[in-house]
Amino acid sequence: MIARIFLLLVVVIVLPFLHIDWGMMKERWRRSVWKRLLWWLPCVAMLIYTVMLAQLRSFAPLETWELFLYLLLLGVIIVPVALFALCSIIGAFCKRMGWARRNYGIRVGAILAVLCVVLVLYGSFIGNKGVNVRRVDYSSSQLPPSFDGYRIVLFSDAHVGSFIWGSIGQLQNVVDTINSQHAQMIAFTGDLQNMHPDELLPAMPILSKLSAPDGVFSVLGNHDYGDYLRADSATTAHNHRLMLDRQKQMGWRLLMDENSVVHRNGDSIFVAGMQNDGKVSIPSKGDPDKAMAGVPQGAFTIMLEHDPSSWRRTVLPHTTAQLTLSGHTHGGQVRVAGLSPSALTYDEYDGMYIAKSNRALFVSSGISGFVPFRIGVKPEVVVITLHKKG
Repeated sequence: MIARIFLLLVVVIVLPFLHIDWGMMKERWRRSVWKRLLWWLPCVAMLIYTVMLAQLRSFAPLETWELFLYLLLLGVIIVPVALFALCSIIGAFCKRMGWARRNYGIRVGAILAVLCVVLVLYGSFIGNKGVNVRRVDYSSSQLPPSFDGYRIVLFSDAHVGSFIWGSIGQLQNVVDTINSQHAQMIAFTGDLQNMHPDELLPAMPILSKLSAPDGVFSVLGNHDYGDYLRADSATTAHNHRLMLDRQKQMGWRLLMDENSVVHRNGDSIFVAGMQNDGKVSIPSKGDPDKAMAGVPQGAFTIMLEHDPSSWRRTVLPHTTAQLTLSGHTHGGQVRVAGLSPSALTYDEYDGMYIAKSNRALFVSSGISGFVPFRIGVKPEVVVITLHKKG
């Protein structure tokens, strides 16, 4: 990940420090070598850190804290300095053109730099804590009468490797919240790990406590295939088997392009699960025909699919599933005044969406993320209540 934007990072790290040193402080620091050395120390340290991460073959460090620390330092040191430098340059230009008496960019830059630090610290250590319970309803004429009022708890995007520095208690909080809903079914829609199945080891005793009368159903997300590790094919295949085995060890019913039936008072519904079917996210392996194999025509079916972009592309045209549950987007992880960056990439990225045929998609914003940073998008579990329509 760092290697892809290495040159951009070098420019963002070096140029603001250079501007402030030579453009603003050169005369003041002329006789103080130590002040200049102290000024350049964080810049040099971040350059070294950047070079180290850029050398990795994998998408990111296997130890998630190394990437989180790097991004945290970018957010509280490099980006604020860059904002200040940019504003000061704009302010100096306005002053030179006679549009302002003073370089007001310095004041604006200082305010923006402080605001940036506050937001980064909030999003990294406060905004990603706690868990909201979102309650939604879905009505369908195809739902069997015995399932009227049936409740499902949906959660997604655990990214358990991101629970670092003693934050595993957040995962316990999520599990306790899910179990306290006393739903008939629990559904997990992928991205259990970040890069390696060993991340699951400290989380498995906690996740194994999830309990519902009709079980815990799950599918894989794009991170769960191990492709981000960039290992050889044998290692990737081994890690993939570990991921499958560990979900089964926790008592989850992992659906790999297959389905399962749930009975109640002589009626039944089906839970189908497709492998990741991403338009952008890798890999794209979902097979809707296999996922729906054996499902009777007209049977009420819930489809679990990690990537919501699959709904219009694959689920609607190639299956008869009435309700699709997804995750993947994390709700953008940042929402300000109702605006989310996910809206730039996805047509459906958070909440309930209804097609003309009353077939629906619900996208959860998840409980964590590869980078555990959130502002305005709290971790969530979703309680979905099914209703017989008409």
